[in-house]
Parts: sequence; C-alpha cells; structure tokens
Amino acid sequence: MNLRNEILAAADEHVTSGAFLNGLRTAVSYPSESGKPEGRDALNAYLEEILTQSLQDMGCRVDRWDRWDGSDNSFLLGTRVEDPGLPTVLCYGHADVVDGHEGRWAAGRSPWEVSVDGGHWYGRGTADNKGQHLVNLAALRLLLAHQGKLGFNLKFLFECGEEIGSPKLAEFAAAQQGLLSADVFIASDGPRLNAHTPTIFLGARGGASFELTAALRPSSYHSGNWGGLIRNPATTLAAAIGTLVDGHGRIQLPGLLPESLPDSVRRALADVRIVPGREDPPVDEGWGDASLSPAERVYGWNTLEVLALGAADVDNPVNAIPGTARAILQLRFVTGTDTNNLESRLQDHLDAMGFGMVTARLTTVFPASRLDPDNPWVAWASNSIAETTGTAPAILPNIGGSLPNHVFEDILGLPTLWVPHSYPGCLQHAPNEHMLESIAREGLKIACGLFHDLGRAQVPVPAHTLTAAHA
Repeated sequence: MNLRNEILAAADEHVTSGAFLNGLRTAVSYPSESGKPEGRDALNAYLEEILTQSLQDMGCRVDRWDRWDGSDNSFLLGTRVEDPGLPTVLCYGHADVVDGHEGRWAAGRSPWEVSVDGGHWYGRGTADNKGQHLVNLAALRLLLAHQGKLGFNLKFLFECGEEIGSPKLAEFAAAQQGLLSADVFIASDGPRLNAHTPTIFLGARGGASFELTAALRPSSYHSGNWGGLIRNPATTLAAAIGTLVDGHGRIQLPGLLPESLPDSVRRALADVRIVPGREDPPVDEGWGDASLSPAERVYGWNTLEVLALGAADVDNPVNAIPGTARAILQLRFVTGTDTNNLESRLQDHLDAMGFGMVTARLTTVFPASRLDPDNPWVAWASNSIAETTGTAPAILPNIGGSLPNHVFEDILGLPTLWVPHSYPGCLQHAPNEHMLESIAREGLKIACGLFHDLGRAQVPVPAHTLTAAHA
C-alpha cells in the first residue's frame, strides 16, 4: 500500500472508530452563537480550548485578535512554515454558529449535543461550520501522523462572525496581507451539489437587498367610498415590482443582469444536473429565464426574489384601501454585475416607469466573486478528488448563496477552492441541522488526498518565495 492509500485508509478508520464523531460532540457542546451576547464566552472558549489546542498540537504558531478594530468579530490564525520554498495554503473556517433554536428540534434533541440517528449526526454546527473545518483539521493531523510533515506551509484562519456577516473580515485581511499571503486557498463551507456528488465550488454569488415603499397617506380609507378615486399603494407596489421581475421569475430590468454567461462557466455547468433531495422542493418548470438550464440559473446567473410583501393586516383585513405598502427584495448576482449606484438606478427606473411614488432604499450589498473554471488549480483539485473517490467532482463556478470568498480572491489575490463537506438538505440555520456520516467519511478522505497531493509539490504554479511576512 502506497503512502497516499495508507492515509486514506486511516481517514476511513478515523470515522469508523468514532474518533471523528467524538471530536464533533465536543465541538458542538460549545454554544458559540455569534448573534447573542451570551455566545461570546462560548466563542472564546472554543477558540482557546478547541482551535488553539488543535493548531498548536500540529506545530502551528497561533496568533489571535479579539474583537478586532472594535468589531464583533475575532480572528485566529495558525501558521506552520516547513520550508520557504514549498507552496503555502490558506485554509479558513468559522467558529460561530447561528441561534440554536432550543426546544424546536425533533425528538427532544438538544442543539448542543450530537444525536445520532442512522447516518445522520444532529447538532448545531455539525454542518455549518464546525463539522466541516474539523474534517480539514483531522486530515492535516492524519497527514502529520503518517509522514511526519505536511510537505507544504499551512495557514489556517478562523473568524467568529461569519453568521453575522463577517464584520471587519475584509479590513482585517487587507491589514494582514503579509501574514495571510499564500499560493492557494482551500476551505470547506456551504453544500455540495447533492449528498452523493463530491463538489468543488469556486466562489459565491453576491447579494443586494433593498426596500420598496409606497407610503401614500397616513390613514386607510373605506374601499366603497374611495375605491376608484385614490391610488392603492398595494396595487401600485405590485405593478412596480413587475417592472423589475415578472410573474415567472424573469428579471425585466437589464441593468440588474451581467452582460453575459462566460463560456468557461457554461462549460463547467454543462453536465451539472439539479436533482432535489427527499426534503427539497421540486424545481418548478417555467420559472426563471427559459434560455438557461436550471444549473445556469442558480450557479451562473442572477435572480431577483421578493422576500417579504405587505400592506395592512392580511390576517384581519378590513374594507379599506391601505395607506402604505412595503416590500423587501433581494438580488442574488454573479461576477460581472454592475452594482454601482444601484439605489439611484432603481429609483430612476421606477420614476421612468411612472412609479415615482414608490421609494427605493438599498439596505445591504455584499460582493460576488469566483475563480475562472479554467484556472489550472481547478483541474489540479478535480484530478485529486477523482483519484480519491473514483469519480470526477461537480465543478460549480460559484454557489447560489453567499460566503466571504471575495476577501480571499479579490483582497488577498488567491485562487479559491471550496470543497464542501455538507449537502443542500442539511438544515443549517434551522432546527435539526445535521451532518451525514457518509459525507464526513468521504470528505475526510478527499481532504487527506488534497493535502497529500499538495505536499508532493505537484501544483499548477511555482511556489512563491517566502518573505519576512511569512515567517
């Protein structure tokens, strides 16, 4: 048995023996909710007792920045330099989780205890993101145990605020570019294409949320006495939304779309099929741009969704024309979409369409980014995963959701490879979040294979020359 296969066999045994599950149980027991003040102590303890200890056990120097620059985010960096001439990988994970939703889990489960039901491991953070970064940490430890070295330089960055929007992460990365410099970025978060398909995704769609308000009068007026005489804000708002996205999910305003779907993205998605799982909704026929495949619509193009829409009291309506109507919309967008001056462009469009009485207000924007699927690092990672699993992984130019990929690609200038160890039905952010044992097992072997192959220095680009900032 060669060394690579020996390490993969050890990865399989690490799951079979229960060693990985035991580590996951310990990690989940920390209620590290970044959205709650009381989660701060658990986050600090998780950083110190789990992550710092694990990194130091691997011979890493550990640096920590608590509540950096006055933010609600803290950062931890483990650094292991084996040789200045070797390639350097930057890994990433987040220590925080969302609200545990205690009391809402099935079968009386606690979010802070891992409950095993068949091949499902339930608990908050099992999928997002503790289980995923624990897979990568375990793979690194297995590599060290079997060959005494990594064969590359390691930097592993953790943040404590991903679930609250990664406050100050971009600023931190810009300020610490020397410490974070690397040749490639490899991390695990988000879902695979499906539970059975190893996946690489190369970035994330951005998001722009905005509010549309038709505040026409402070009071409501009897619909019998005033119907046909005064403008209805709910009718007006619905029509205004229809000039942005029609009733079949097709974006109507060209300024909300990218110029084109790049050929490299189209090729990457040509064989990707969207197959919903048992707990997923079916894909609706006739929804969205009919010129695009389902995979292109969610991984390669933009969507505009109405997240909330209301006027008066829907549950207890009265015979009156409401005075105000309000809607929250979100544009999910890919690289190549112009979001400059988006609020004013939306307002100009509404004014031109005769809906000047509707006010547009931009609330949040986070950037889109993706690595070109033709980048040689993509083929390198795909070949490694194929060697490990016996099947070529799905390559998604970006996930449909959002991650702070732009920090690593745009600010640090790194080729970004995300290799997720979860799946769309994992119920992250909801009660009954879980990790599948089958994905943990395969994911650990995939991570071991990737890190082993990186250590052979057979990488697409020459390793950089180590600077003083790396040391």
